[in-house]
Amino acid sequence: MSQVRRKRRGERLMVPDAEFASYYGRAVLKEPTWEATDIAGYLFLGGLAGASSVLAAGAQASRRSELERASKITAISAISLSLVALVHDLGRPERFINMLRVFKPTSPMSVGSWVLSGYAPLAGLAAASRITGRAPRIGAAATAGAALLGPAVTSYTAVLVADTAVPAWHEGFRELPFVFVGSGAAAAAGLGLLAAPVAETGPARRLAVLGAVAELAATARMEKRVGLIAETYHQGRAGQLLRAARLLTAAGAVGGAFAGRSRAVAAVSGAALLAGSACTRFGIFEAGRASAKDPKYTVVPQRQSSDSRDGSV
Repeated sequence: MSQVRRKRRGERLMVPDAEFASYYGRAVLKEPTWEATDIAGYLFLGGLAGASSVLAAGAQASRRSELERASKITAISAISLSLVALVHDLGRPERFINMLRVFKPTSPMSVGSWVLSGYAPLAGLAAASRITGRAPRIGAAATAGAALLGPAVTSYTAVLVADTAVPAWHEGFRELPFVFVGSGAAAAAGLGLLAAPVAETGPARRLAVLGAVAELAATARMEKRVGLIAETYHQGRAGQLLRAARLLTAAGAVGGAFAGRSRAVAAVSGAALLAGSACTRFGIFEAGRASAKDPKYTVVPQRQSSDSRDGSV
């Protein structure tokens, strides 16, 4: 019988609550060995690419040619660098190709690999058509296809990391996709503010506000819900990065909202949004590392969950 149930019955405990300790103070989980530059960069660049394709489709539909051009070039550049980072982490290019030998719907990595394989050629065709002026119909179709896959490219990495046993990622599975989508949207908007003439930045300015609000709200909700594990989002390097992310994202969104006439304000706001999005991805990556390193973030929440279930019996 659990101590929680005994307390509810008013029984006197003869033995004090045990203090948590792992064997020889060692971690319960193995700390992720991924390099931050590779994997956190992969998370950031994938989000930037997918959201840029959505912004490019909107710019094309509203005939904002320079915003369209900048967004399409950003999309193919970011997804190319993202794939380079992923392959570099895998060690050998054929490992990525091997993931395409089967399609496994229950595996975020398998689904993500197929999404990337479909998205990257479409983003490349859309950019090539816009730069060269050739095959406009093919370019328009590719733009639409990339925009349809863009949200999946932006969000699937959240599902990928949440599917691990790393506490800071796993426990945030409900909110992380919204954090990543908001962060990606803010980054794409920031690039649009930086690269496009002020007269064409209307969609980017609106996307900046929408993305920033979504990211900040989802992050706050996640930190509130995960309880003890939220410490990893506020301490150490992760805490520094995520505090910077909040400040940069909020400042960039406010500046972007009022950047309709000032090129300088648009550029500064765009840079802040890009930096804020990068800090979000790197901060979440570092929080995951910290949560895996300290065994209390694995065991204490499990005990609390078990005690809660016993208490409700």
